[in-house]
Amino acid sequence: MSHIKMTFLFFLTVLIYNVRAQSDLEIYPNAYTAYKTQDSITIDGMAEEMAWNSVEWSSDFVDIQGVKTPKYHTNIKMIWDETYFYILAKIEEPHVWADIYQHDAIIFHNNDFEVFVDPDGDTHNYYELEINALNTVWDLFITKPYRELDSPVLNDWHISGLKSAVHIDGTLNDPSDTDKGWTLEMAIPWSVYKTSYYHKVLPRDAFWRVNFSRVNWDYELNNGVYSRKKDVKGDFLHEYNWVWSPQGVVNMHEPEKWGYVYFSSNEAGSETPFEIPKDEEIKWALYKMYRAQKAHFSKTNQWLTTIKSIQSTQIVLHGVTLNPSIENYSSGWTISIKSPFSNKLLSLKEDGKFKIK
Repeated sequence: MSHIKMTFLFFLTVLIYNVRAQSDLEIYPNAYTAYKTQDSITIDGMAEEMAWNSVEWSSDFVDIQGVKTPKYHTNIKMIWDETYFYILAKIEEPHVWADIYQHDAIIFHNNDFEVFVDPDGDTHNYYELEINALNTVWDLFITKPYRELDSPVLNDWHISGLKSAVHIDGTLNDPSDTDKGWTLEMAIPWSVYKTSYYHKVLPRDAFWRVNFSRVNWDYELNNGVYSRKKDVKGDFLHEYNWVWSPQGVVNMHEPEKWGYVYFSSNEAGSETPFEIPKDEEIKWALYKMYRAQKAHFSKTNQWLTTIKSIQSTQIVLHGVTLNPSIENYSSGWTISIKSPFSNKLLSLKEDGKFKIK
C-alpha cells in the first residue's frame, strides 16, 4: 500500500473515531514554566548544558485518560531563547526499537514521542510533531480538530530549521540486552509558528497551549527483529498512550484540554510558578457546553437553541455566577460569556473555534 494511501486511511479512521470520542471526565490541565536561557544549546541528545540542569523535570506522564499509571516513566523539560523552543524528553524503555526511516510516514506505528502546540489557544490551526528512536520525523499542520468533519490536515507542512537528536541509553534494535531508554532533545524555531511575514510569534511572558504524548507498543520478535505485537487473530494489539497533561479520552485532538506552558523571560527559579488564569476556567465551561451541543446534534441533527437547554444548572466559578448567552443563525451558533474577572468577552462557535475580545 502506498504511503499516501496509508496516510489517507489513517486520517479517515482518526476522523471517524474522534467525532464519537467525547468525554465528560473532569480533568485539570498541567502547567509548566519554561524559563529563558542565555546559554548556547547543542542539540545532541545529551543535554549537558547548565541551562538544562537548572530547570525541573515535569511530573511523570500519565495514561491519556488520566485513570491508569504507565509502566514506564516519561518526563520533559522546556526552555527557550529568542530563536528556539527547546524540549527535552526522557523516555524509559527496556527495549528501544524503531524501523521507520521515511520522513512523514506514520511514525506512531513505532514507539514515538509527540509534541502538540496551539499558539493562540483557539483550538484551530495547531501543530503536531512526532519522532521515533531513529530520529525520524513526522510533522503536520491541522487546521481544525478531527471532530470537525471538514478538518483538512496539511501533511506536507514541514518544520523548517528543526533540530533534533536522540541519545540511546542501551542499544537500538538489539533484543539480546535490556536498555534503560532514550533521550530526545529538540529545538523548534519560533519562525515556524508565524501566520504571516510580520507576525510577532515570540511568546514572551505569555502562555501557549501545549501537550506531549508518548505512544508505546507491546512488541514481538521475529527472527530477532522487533515489531508490533499481534493477537491470535493477527491484529495488532492496541497501543499505550501516555501524556503530560491528561485528555480524559483516548484522543489527543481536543486542544482545549492541553497543558499550559508559560514562557518566562526570567531565569530559572527567579519567580513563583505560573497559575492558570481564571478566564481559562471560563473557557473550559464553554467547551463543556460545546460538547453538549455536539452530542445533541449527533443524535438529532439539530442544535439546541437556548442556554437553559444546553446548561441546566448555573455556572459558578470562584464564587461568581457566569451568565452565558447564545446567538443562533442558520449555519450554527455562538455562545459567549463576559468574564467577571477580566471584563473580556469569551466566545465559542459551533465549529469549536474560541475567541477572546
